[in-house]
Amino acid sequence: MIWETITATEFCDSVRDGTHDTPKQASIGKPLITSKHIKNGQILVEHAYLITEQDFENINKRSKVEKWDVLMSMIGTIGEAAVVKDDPDYAIKNIALFKCGDETKAKWLYYFLCSNMGKGQLFGNQKGSSQQFVSLTQLRQLQIPNPPRTTQLKITNVLSAYDDLIENNQKQIKLLEEAAMRLYKEWFVKLRFPGYERTKIVDGVPEGWTLCKLQDVIEFNPVTKLNKNQPKKSLPMAALNTSTMIVDESLIVETTSNSGSKFQNGDTLLARITPCLENGKTAFVNFLNPEEKAVGSTEFIVMRSIKLNPFMVYCLARDDNFRQLAIKSMSGADGRQRVKVEDLKNADFLLPPNHLIESCINHMEPIFNKIKTLNKQCYLLRQARDKLLPRLISEEIEV
Repeated sequence: MIWETITATEFCDSVRDGTHDTPKQASIGKPLITSKHIKNGQILVEHAYLITEQDFENINKRSKVEKWDVLMSMIGTIGEAAVVKDDPDYAIKNIALFKCGDETKAKWLYYFLCSNMGKGQLFGNQKGSSQQFVSLTQLRQLQIPNPPRTTQLKITNVLSAYDDLIENNQKQIKLLEEAAMRLYKEWFVKLRFPGYERTKIVDGVPEGWTLCKLQDVIEFNPVTKLNKNQPKKSLPMAALNTSTMIVDESLIVETTSNSGSKFQNGDTLLARITPCLENGKTAFVNFLNPEEKAVGSTEFIVMRSIKLNPFMVYCLARDDNFRQLAIKSMSGADGRQRVKVEDLKNADFLLPPNHLIESCINHMEPIFNKIKTLNKQCYLLRQARDKLLPRLISEEIEV
C-alpha cells in the first residue's frame, strides 16, 4: 500500500514559529527555549535563561507551546527536533512549532523529521550565507507521508520503545552523576569526610590535609605523545555535554592530524572559551580503548590527576567554586574570552590524605563505570533505532 503525502499544514493543526527577538534576561520569570536547547530529542529547559512574565506572555500570544506539540530548530543548527511530552511552561525563540494535538501524530511527525526523508527536505531548503535557516513558509510545505493512524501508531510504538530505554538510561546517568557530586562536595568541599568529627583542625586545615596549589595535584594540558600520520579519534566541542560527563560519540571523527588538545582515558576536558565554559561543557574521557590517545578542540583544557584520582578531577571541574574561578579568570575580546590556565594552576587547593583519596576511588569507580555502561547502551540503542527508522518511514518494512 502506497501512503499518501500531505503538507505539514494539512497534517498539523497549525505550523508556527517562536519569537525572533531577543528578550532581556531576567532574574525571575519563565525559561526561553532556543535552538541550542533542543538536542537528541530532548528539550533542555534547565539550561535556558529566564525572561520576564510580560515577555513570556507576549511570545505566547502567537506561539504558545502545549503538550504533544513538536519543536524543531530552524536557524543555525537546523532540524534538531523534540516532542513536548509534559505540560510546558516556557516560551520559544527561533524554533518551529508544529501543533499536533495528540501523542501519535506528534511522535509520527518527530520521527519523520529525524528520518533521512525529512532531513533531506529540510537541508535542501536551507537559506542564508553566514547563518543557515529554513523559513516558516518552507516548513509549512514539508511533504509528510500520512499512512493510516493505526500504522502510525504501530510504527511510533516500535521506535518509542528504543527512545524510552534511552530516556531511562539518561535519567539513571543523571542520578548517578548527582550522587558522585554529592560525595565529592560532602567530603572535599564541606569537609564532612569519614571521621571528620574526630579530626583536629590546625590553622583552619584538618590534620593530615595539606594546603597546596592546583598545579601540585593536577596537570593542566599535559604532554601526550601521538604517532604522526596514524589515524586517531577527534572530538569536537559540540560533543561535550553541558550537564553530564558523557560525550556524543556519534560526533567523533577520525583524523591523522595531531593538532589540537591531546588526551587519554581518565582525563577531564573543560571548555575554556565563552560561552561553552559558562554553559557547563565538561567531559570525562572513558570512551577510548586502553592505551589509546586522541585529539580534540583547541578550546579544551585537559586536566589529568597527579596526586588525586581521575574521578575527583572531574568532580572538581564540575564544582561551582572551581567553575566561578575559571570564569573570573577569563580575558580577551567580548564573545571570545578564554580561561587563563595559569590562574587555575595557582589556585589554592586542600589536598586530602591518601587514605581518603583511595576511599573516594572505591566509592566513585563503580558509579563512573555504571555511567559508561549506560551511555554505551544509549549509543547502541540510537544506532539500532536509526537503522530501523528510515526503513519504517519509507514503507520498506511493514509492521
